[in-house]
This record gives sequence, C-alpha cells and structure tokens, in this order.
Amino acid sequence: MFSGKDKSSNTHYDTLISSKTEIEGNVRFSGGLHVDGVIKGNLLAEVGSGAVVRISDQARVEGEIRAPNIIVNGPVEGDIHAGEYIELAKHAQITGDVYYSMMEMVLGASVNGQLHHVTASKAVSKTDKPVKKAPAAKETDKVD
Repeated sequence: MFSGKDKSSNTHYDTLISSKTEIEGNVRFSGGLHVDGVIKGNLLAEVGSGAVVRISDQARVEGEIRAPNIIVNGPVEGDIHAGEYIELAKHAQITGDVYYSMMEMVLGASVNGQLHHVTASKAVSKTDKPVKKAPAAKETDKVD
C-alpha cells in the first residue's frame, strides 16, 4: 500500500497446496507456502526462517497461522501470529485474533476478533508458544 513494492510478486513459493487438496493436521514449513486448498490444522513456519505463507481467495484455513510474513485473501478460522508483517487483502475473512508487527489491510477485508500490535521481539517469542492441537487425522499428514 505505502511501499509501492508488491511483496508477493517477488516471493518464491516452494510449496503449493492446490484447490483440490484438503489436509487434516498441522503443516510445518519454511520458505514460501501458497495455499489454494483446505487446511484443517495449524500452519507453523520454522522460527527465524523468513517464511511467507499466502492464503488465496480459493483457500480455507481452520487453525492457527504462525509465520513471519503472511498474506491472507480468503477465510481463516483461528488466531494469526505474524512476526514481521501481515497483509489482509480484499477477500480476507479472519475469525480470530491477529497479532502483528506491521499490517496492511485493504477495503473489503474483515477481522472478527481483536487486533494486537506487538513489537518484533515479542512476536518472535510468541511463535515459540504451543498451539492448539489440530483435529486427529485418519492418515499420515506429513507434507514434505
């Protein structure tokens, strides 16, 4: 919005969860993660990885998201912890609290919860806290 530089256009996404995919359980990642599918569990980036997660308007996340850099353009049911920045795009629909250091929110995005501004050092320490358990899955949930 203010930077004149699109953060998402120069980001490399290592992992894509397609719109035809549904995952039950936690997803741990580093690097870039682009989600078009459904995740019923938590998205957890490695601490200090500089990871980026992008939730598209086709996606749905039911669980917490903890990553340094987060771009949301779809529905998320759960708390979001952004260590560095979060961008809430036009179709973002958050049901839960948002913890952020820097935020960009465009017209059309909605948050049904509280916004908590935290300093960068507090944001990093909060990502180390345990998260709510994801629903038990029927099959192996490991994503490489």
